[in-house]
Amino acid sequence: MNIILVSEKLAKARTITVGLPHVAMFGLGLTVSVLALAAAMNYVFLRFAADLNIPILQTMLLSAQQEQHEKAQSYLRENLNAMAVKLGQMQAQLVRLDTLGERLAKLAGFKPQDLAFSELPGRGGAVSSLPARDLSLGDFTRQLDLLTRQVDDRGDKLGVLESLFTIDSAKKKLIPTMLPVEGGWYSSNFGWRIDPFTGQRAFHEGLDVIAQHGVMIRAAAGGVVVYSDFHPQYGNMIEIDHGNDLITRYAHASVRAVKIGDVVLRGARIGEVGATGRATGTHLHFEVRQRGAPVNPTQFLRLPG
Repeated sequence: MNIILVSEKLAKARTITVGLPHVAMFGLGLTVSVLALAAAMNYVFLRFAADLNIPILQTMLLSAQQEQHEKAQSYLRENLNAMAVKLGQMQAQLVRLDTLGERLAKLAGFKPQDLAFSELPGRGGAVSSLPARDLSLGDFTRQLDLLTRQVDDRGDKLGVLESLFTIDSAKKKLIPTMLPVEGGWYSSNFGWRIDPFTGQRAFHEGLDVIAQHGVMIRAAAGGVVVYSDFHPQYGNMIEIDHGNDLITRYAHASVRAVKIGDVVLRGARIGEVGATGRATGTHLHFEVRQRGAPVNPTQFLRLPG
Protein backbone atom coordinates (compact mmCIF):
# COMPACT_ATOMS: atom_id res chain seq x y z
CA MET A 1 0.00 0.00 0.00
CA ASN A 2 1.36 3.46 -1.06
CA ILE A 3 0.54 6.70 0.77
CA ILE A 4 1.15 9.96 -1.21
CA LEU A 5 1.76 13.10 0.88
CA VAL A 6 1.06 16.48 -0.82
CA SER A 7 1.79 19.82 0.95
CA GLU A 8 2.57 23.45 0.13
CA LYS A 9 5.73 23.16 2.24
CA LEU A 10 6.99 20.25 0.21
CA ALA A 11 8.62 20.95 -3.13
CA LYS A 12 7.20 17.75 -4.47
CA ALA A 13 4.86 15.01 -3.38
CA ARG A 14 6.25 12.21 -1.19
CA THR A 15 5.27 8.60 -1.38
CA ILE A 16 5.33 6.28 1.69
CA THR A 17 5.09 2.57 1.10
CA VAL A 18 3.37 0.61 3.95
CA GLY A 19 3.98 -3.13 3.90
CA LEU A 20 2.75 -6.09 5.96
CA PRO A 21 5.55 -5.82 8.59
CA HIS A 22 4.56 -2.19 9.28
CA VAL A 23 0.91 -3.17 9.77
CA ALA A 24 1.88 -6.01 12.11
CA MET A 25 4.08 -3.73 14.23
CA PHE A 26 1.31 -1.15 14.45
CA GLY A 27 -1.22 -3.80 15.54
CA LEU A 28 1.13 -5.24 18.16
CA GLY A 29 1.84 -1.80 19.58
CA LEU A 30 -1.86 -1.01 19.75
CA THR A 31 -2.60 -4.30 21.54
CA VAL A 32 0.15 -3.76 24.11
CA SER A 33 -1.05 -0.23 24.76
CA VAL A 34 -4.63 -1.40 25.32
CA LEU A 35 -3.52 -4.18 27.73
CA ALA A 36 -1.27 -1.82 29.68
CA LEU A 37 -4.05 0.73 29.96
CA ALA A 38 -6.52 -1.97 31.15
CA ALA A 39 -4.05 -3.24 33.77
CA ALA A 40 -3.40 0.26 35.03
CA MET A 41 -7.12 1.02 35.28
CA ASN A 42 -7.76 -2.33 37.06
CA TYR A 43 -5.00 -1.61 39.61
CA VAL A 44 -6.29 1.91 40.22
CA PHE A 45 -9.87 0.72 40.63
CA LEU A 46 -8.93 -2.12 43.02
CA ARG A 47 -6.44 0.04 44.95
CA PHE A 48 -8.88 2.84 45.56
CA ALA A 49 -12.13 0.84 45.39
CA ALA A 50 -12.70 1.24 49.11
CA ASP A 51 -12.43 5.04 48.75
CA LEU A 52 -14.51 5.26 45.60
CA ASN A 53 -18.21 5.02 46.28
CA ILE A 54 -18.99 3.00 43.15
CA PRO A 55 -21.57 0.23 43.86
CA ILE A 56 -20.35 -2.19 41.20
CA LEU A 57 -16.76 -1.91 42.42
CA GLN A 58 -17.84 -2.34 46.03
CA THR A 59 -19.78 -5.48 45.04
CA MET A 60 -16.81 -6.92 43.15
CA LEU A 61 -14.45 -6.20 46.08
CA LEU A 62 -16.77 -7.78 48.64
CA SER A 63 -17.23 -10.85 46.42
CA ALA A 64 -13.45 -11.28 46.09
CA GLN A 65 -12.95 -10.86 49.85
CA GLN A 66 -15.75 -13.34 50.59
CA GLU A 67 -14.23 -15.92 48.23
CA GLN A 68 -10.80 -15.49 49.82
CA HIS A 69 -12.31 -15.84 53.32
CA GLU A 70 -14.16 -19.01 52.33
CA LYS A 71 -10.94 -20.52 50.94
CA ALA A 72 -9.09 -19.70 54.18
CA GLN A 73 -11.90 -21.20 56.28
CA SER A 74 -11.93 -24.36 54.15
CA TYR A 75 -8.16 -24.73 54.53
CA LEU A 76 -8.42 -24.30 58.31
CA ARG A 77 -11.28 -26.82 58.55
CA GLU A 78 -9.29 -29.41 56.58
CA ASN A 79 -6.25 -28.92 58.82
CA LEU A 80 -8.34 -29.03 61.99
CA ASN A 81 -10.05 -32.23 60.85
CA ALA A 82 -6.70 -33.83 60.08
CA MET A 83 -5.33 -32.80 63.49
CA ALA A 84 -8.49 -34.05 65.20
CA VAL A 85 -7.98 -37.46 63.59
CA LYS A 86 -4.36 -37.54 64.77
CA LEU A 87 -5.39 -36.50 68.28
CA GLY A 88 -7.97 -39.29 68.33
CA GLN A 89 -5.31 -41.79 67.28
CA MET A 90 -2.97 -40.52 70.00
CA GLN A 91 -5.69 -40.79 72.64
CA ALA A 92 -6.31 -44.41 71.62
CA GLN A 93 -2.56 -45.09 71.73
CA LEU A 94 -2.30 -43.53 75.20
CA VAL A 95 -5.12 -45.75 76.48
CA ARG A 96 -3.23 -48.74 75.04
CA LEU A 97 0.00 -47.57 76.72
CA ASP A 98 -1.79 -47.15 80.07
CA THR A 99 -3.18 -50.67 79.79
CA LEU A 100 0.24 -52.06 78.85
CA GLY A 101 1.82 -50.16 81.73
CA GLU A 102 -0.64 -51.58 84.25
CA ARG A 103 -0.07 -55.13 82.99
CA LEU A 104 3.70 -54.67 83.12
CA ALA A 105 3.44 -53.26 86.63
CA LYS A 106 1.56 -56.35 87.76
CA LEU A 107 4.04 -58.68 86.06
CA ALA A 108 6.93 -56.81 87.69
CA GLY A 109 5.30 -56.91 91.12
CA PHE A 110 4.26 -53.25 91.29
CA LYS A 111 0.83 -51.92 92.10
CA PRO A 112 -0.63 -49.84 89.22
CA GLN A 113 -1.61 -47.07 91.67
CA ASP A 114 2.01 -46.76 92.77
CA LEU A 115 2.97 -45.65 89.27
CA ALA A 116 -0.06 -43.32 88.88
CA PHE A 117 -0.77 -43.97 85.19
CA SER A 118 -3.95 -41.85 85.22
CA GLU A 119 -2.25 -38.71 86.59
CA LEU A 120 -0.36 -36.08 84.67
CA PRO A 121 3.40 -36.08 85.30
CA GLY A 122 4.70 -33.15 87.34
CA ARG A 123 6.42 -30.49 85.25
CA GLY A 124 7.65 -26.97 86.01
CA GLY A 125 10.58 -24.58 85.98
CA ALA A 126 11.48 -20.92 85.95
CA VAL A 127 10.52 -18.59 83.12
CA SER A 128 13.26 -18.54 80.48
CA SER A 129 15.16 -15.35 79.75
CA LEU A 130 14.84 -16.07 76.03
CA PRO A 131 11.80 -14.55 74.33
CA ALA A 132 8.86 -16.90 73.84
CA ARG A 133 7.06 -17.24 70.54
CA ASP A 134 3.78 -18.72 69.42
CA LEU A 135 3.69 -21.97 67.47
CA SER A 136 2.76 -21.65 63.83
CA LEU A 137 0.37 -24.12 62.23
CA GLY A 138 3.32 -25.80 60.49
CA ASP A 139 5.25 -26.08 63.77
CA PHE A 140 2.24 -27.54 65.53
CA THR A 141 1.67 -30.10 62.77
CA ARG A 142 5.31 -31.18 62.84
CA GLN A 143 5.30 -31.53 66.62
CA LEU A 144 2.09 -33.57 66.44
CA ASP A 145 3.57 -35.89 63.79
CA LEU A 146 6.75 -36.35 65.86
CA LEU A 147 4.75 -37.09 69.02
CA THR A 148 2.59 -39.61 67.15
CA ARG A 149 5.67 -41.47 65.91
CA GLN A 150 7.18 -41.46 69.41
CA VAL A 151 3.98 -42.85 70.96
CA ASP A 152 3.87 -45.61 68.32
CA ASP A 153 7.53 -46.46 68.99
CA ARG A 154 7.01 -46.59 72.78
CA GLY A 155 3.94 -48.76 72.32
CA ASP A 156 5.88 -51.27 70.20
CA LYS A 157 8.72 -51.42 72.72
CA LEU A 158 6.34 -51.87 75.65
CA GLY A 159 4.60 -54.65 73.70
CA VAL A 160 7.91 -56.48 73.27
CA LEU A 161 8.70 -55.97 76.97
CA GLU A 162 5.30 -57.37 77.94
CA SER A 163 5.94 -60.45 75.79
CA LEU A 164 9.28 -61.02 77.52
CA PHE A 165 7.67 -60.61 80.96
CA THR A 166 4.89 -63.00 80.00
CA ILE A 167 7.35 -65.62 78.76
CA ASP A 168 9.43 -65.24 81.93
CA SER A 169 6.33 -65.53 84.10
CA ALA A 170 5.19 -68.65 82.23
CA LYS A 171 8.62 -70.23 82.67
CA LYS A 172 8.51 -69.54 86.41
CA LYS A 173 5.15 -71.31 86.64
CA LEU A 174 6.79 -74.40 85.14
CA ILE A 175 9.53 -74.50 87.82
CA PRO A 176 8.65 -76.48 90.99
CA THR A 177 9.00 -73.68 93.55
CA MET A 178 5.86 -74.53 95.54
CA LEU A 179 5.81 -77.02 98.46
CA PRO A 180 3.15 -79.62 97.56
CA VAL A 181 1.54 -79.68 101.03
CA GLU A 182 0.73 -76.79 103.34
CA GLY A 183 2.00 -76.60 106.89
CA GLY A 184 4.18 -79.71 106.66
CA TRP A 185 7.64 -80.15 108.15
CA TYR A 186 10.56 -82.21 106.91
CA SER A 187 11.14 -85.59 108.56
CA SER A 188 13.93 -86.56 106.19
CA ASN A 189 16.04 -84.38 103.90
CA PHE A 190 17.68 -85.00 100.55
CA GLY A 191 20.97 -86.90 100.73
CA TRP A 192 22.60 -89.69 102.68
CA ARG A 193 20.73 -91.07 105.74
CA ILE A 194 20.14 -94.24 107.75
CA ASP A 195 17.43 -96.29 106.02
CA PRO A 196 14.50 -96.71 108.51
CA PHE A 197 13.88 -100.31 107.35
CA THR A 198 17.39 -101.74 106.92
CA GLY A 199 19.41 -99.54 109.26
CA GLN A 200 22.02 -99.16 106.55
CA ARG A 201 23.42 -95.94 105.11
CA ALA A 202 21.44 -95.13 101.97
CA PHE A 203 20.89 -92.15 99.69
CA HIS A 204 17.48 -90.46 100.01
CA GLU A 205 16.50 -88.97 96.64
CA GLY A 206 13.85 -86.54 97.86
CA LEU A 207 12.19 -84.86 100.83
CA ASP A 208 9.80 -86.49 103.31
CA VAL A 209 7.18 -83.98 104.45
CA ILE A 210 5.00 -84.86 107.45
CA ALA A 211 1.30 -84.11 106.99
CA GLN A 212 -1.95 -85.57 108.22
CA HIS A 213 -3.76 -88.33 106.31
CA GLY A 214 -5.98 -86.92 103.57
CA VAL A 215 -4.26 -83.52 103.32
CA MET A 216 -4.39 -82.24 99.74
CA ILE A 217 -1.30 -82.73 97.55
CA ARG A 218 -0.81 -79.88 95.08
CA ALA A 219 1.28 -79.71 91.92
CA ALA A 220 4.54 -77.89 92.65
CA ALA A 221 4.39 -76.38 89.14
CA GLY A 222 2.34 -76.63 85.96
CA GLY A 223 2.92 -79.53 83.60
CA VAL A 224 1.65 -82.83 82.16
CA VAL A 225 1.04 -85.99 84.19
CA VAL A 226 3.32 -88.73 82.83
CA TYR A 227 2.80 -91.34 85.57
CA SER A 228 -0.14 -92.12 87.86
CA ASP A 229 -0.16 -95.66 89.22
CA PHE A 230 0.70 -97.87 92.18
CA HIS A 231 4.42 -98.52 92.68
CA PRO A 232 5.71 -101.40 94.89
CA GLN A 233 7.98 -99.08 96.90
CA TYR A 234 6.47 -95.62 96.39
CA GLY A 235 2.84 -96.75 96.73
CA ASN A 236 0.41 -94.45 94.94
CA MET A 237 2.79 -92.33 92.90
CA ILE A 238 2.34 -89.41 90.50
CA GLU A 239 4.93 -87.85 88.20
CA ILE A 240 4.52 -84.51 86.39
CA ASP A 241 6.67 -83.39 83.46
CA HIS A 242 7.29 -79.60 83.54
CA GLY A 243 9.43 -79.39 80.41
CA ASN A 244 13.11 -78.38 80.35
CA ASP A 245 13.91 -81.96 81.48
CA LEU A 246 12.27 -81.34 84.88
CA ILE A 247 10.00 -83.96 86.51
CA THR A 248 8.47 -83.92 90.00
CA ARG A 249 7.49 -87.10 91.84
CA TYR A 250 4.83 -87.41 94.60
CA ALA A 251 4.77 -90.74 96.50
CA HIS A 252 2.90 -92.66 99.25
CA ALA A 253 -0.40 -90.91 98.46
CA SER A 254 -3.66 -92.31 99.76
CA VAL A 255 -5.57 -91.01 96.72
CA ARG A 256 -4.48 -90.21 93.15
CA ALA A 257 -6.70 -87.50 91.62
CA VAL A 258 -5.12 -87.31 88.15
CA LYS A 259 -4.36 -89.68 85.29
CA ILE A 260 -1.68 -89.89 82.64
CA GLY A 261 -2.02 -87.14 80.04
CA ASP A 262 -3.78 -84.64 82.32
CA VAL A 263 -2.52 -81.07 82.12
CA VAL A 264 -2.29 -79.54 85.58
CA LEU A 265 -1.64 -75.97 86.70
CA ARG A 266 0.59 -74.88 89.53
CA GLY A 267 -1.21 -75.55 92.84
CA ALA A 268 -3.81 -77.91 91.33
CA ARG A 269 -5.03 -80.86 93.45
CA ILE A 270 -3.39 -84.09 92.29
CA GLY A 271 -3.97 -86.38 95.29
CA GLU A 272 -4.07 -86.78 99.08
CA VAL A 273 -1.37 -87.60 101.64
CA GLY A 274 -1.20 -91.24 102.78
CA ALA A 275 1.18 -94.05 103.80
CA THR A 276 1.01 -96.48 100.88
CA GLY A 277 4.05 -98.42 99.72
CA ARG A 278 7.30 -98.56 101.67
CA ALA A 279 6.53 -96.05 104.42
CA THR A 280 6.71 -96.05 108.22
CA GLY A 281 3.89 -93.52 108.57
CA THR A 282 1.74 -90.90 106.88
CA HIS A 283 3.82 -88.43 104.87
CA LEU A 284 4.56 -87.20 101.36
CA HIS A 285 7.74 -88.17 99.58
CA PHE A 286 8.60 -85.38 97.11
CA GLU A 287 11.32 -85.58 94.46
CA VAL A 288 12.63 -83.35 91.69
CA ARG A 289 14.44 -85.02 88.79
CA GLN A 290 16.43 -83.23 86.14
CA ARG A 291 17.47 -85.18 83.04
CA GLY A 292 16.51 -88.32 84.93
CA ALA A 293 18.79 -87.69 87.94
CA PRO A 294 17.51 -86.67 91.40
CA VAL A 295 18.31 -83.12 92.53
CA ASN A 296 17.72 -81.45 95.87
CA PRO A 297 14.16 -80.04 95.84
CA THR A 298 15.11 -77.26 98.29
CA GLN A 299 17.20 -75.54 95.63
CA PHE A 300 13.93 -74.98 93.71
CA LEU A 301 11.74 -74.32 96.76
CA ARG A 302 14.01 -71.43 97.73
CA LEU A 303 13.41 -69.72 94.37
CA PRO A 304 10.74 -66.98 94.15
CA GLY A 305 7.64 -68.49 92.66
